[in-house]
Amino acid sequence: MKSTTPYNHRAINLSILLSVTVFIFINCSSQTAQRAGQGAAGGAVVGAVGGMVSALVFGGDVGDAAARGAVWGGATGATAGAMSGAVADSNQKKAQQAAELEALRKRLGDDAFSGLAALVECKHEVAQGYGRTAAGSDNPDFSLAGLWLQVLAYADNRQDDQARALFPDLVEKDSKLSSESQAETEMQAALQKLKDIRQEYKLPRECG
Repeated sequence: MKSTTPYNHRAINLSILLSVTVFIFINCSSQTAQRAGQGAAGGAVVGAVGGMVSALVFGGDVGDAAARGAVWGGATGATAGAMSGAVADSNQKKAQQAAELEALRKRLGDDAFSGLAALVECKHEVAQGYGRTAAGSDNPDFSLAGLWLQVLAYADNRQDDQARALFPDLVEKDSKLSSESQAETEMQAALQKLKDIRQEYKLPRECG
């Protein structure tokens, strides 16, 4: 009788190779999806907070502006994350959304926009630094965005007195504000929205 052992070994080796190949494929796909998801979450959070600050500067509903910003940032972040995971998926819609997020940066200015991620991550001193730089801009919109960034960073860090100390500057530079009490109302609403945004994206609602 002929031995079937070599064929059994060959079948076993083929099975092992197939299993390893499947494992690698699944693992790589999982990592790629995870990177894309992380990019989407990060971009969406920054976009949402940027939309909120944009509403404070230019007017409009803070919640609606934050939702629009999340859509822009989510698409842009997902595209960047997917590309870094070797799954490049570019289309006209994502390009348009990327352009919208870039437009948000241009409206707020580079410094204020750069401080948004720090604010989300509870890096208040970093956010305040960007805010102070932006507040010194000759562009009135950039300057106002920097002031609001400072106010929110102070308030989020439970430094209410420092936040309110900036109210006179806000009222002076923001024609939409008629009083410091109105600035207080706007600050409290934006602060709660900031916390809601963190919670929505599975981040700590309150800073430690």
